[in-house]
Amino acid sequence: MRELGELPWSFTTKLARELGVHPRDLYAWRDGGHIVELSRGVFRRSDAPPASNPDALALSYRVPKGIVCGVSAAAVHDLTDELVRAVQVAVPAGDHVPKIDYPPTTVFRFDGETFELGLSEFAAAPGEWVRVYDAARTVVDLIRLRHRFGEPIAYTALNRYLATPGARSAVLLDYARTLGGFAAVSAAVDVASAR
Repeated sequence: MRELGELPWSFTTKLARELGVHPRDLYAWRDGGHIVELSRGVFRRSDAPPASNPDALALSYRVPKGIVCGVSAAAVHDLTDELVRAVQVAVPAGDHVPKIDYPPTTVFRFDGETFELGLSEFAAAPGEWVRVYDAARTVVDLIRLRHRFGEPIAYTALNRYLATPGARSAVLLDYARTLGGFAAVSAAVDVASAR
């Protein structure tokens, strides 16, 4: 039998089984408070450093191809003060997504050809990286899907992005040309830049 200390900070039931952990030991660890179940089949050791975003970390195991998007990505990039009630994750159109009871999750299906455009990562826990759209892609997605997210969230994210050192409106326009919504993004950038 493996010792708990031999497992990574975060792991799945499948990985534990592959490493020789019997399910009864796994659930004894959980029931004894030695591990915490982040989501069905995803665990984190209790002695692990604190995770800054345990919900996104759990989803990275449940939906390995998924990318944190929308308001969740805006929160990661400090482009919003909105409290995110459900982790928003993008998957390629046509991909299967498991039924996820916890954490609360909203799934978006994005075109496979542009799916990884603007792909970045952030540390959801020390040394544990989660896929997320970069700040510019996030702003463009919020503007082009403003009917779902709301105009105030989209335009606040745009203004915060443009106030960030090194922000480039040309990147926003390039993404908008590729993803769609160029007219809306261009008009929003013009208004924000005129202030």
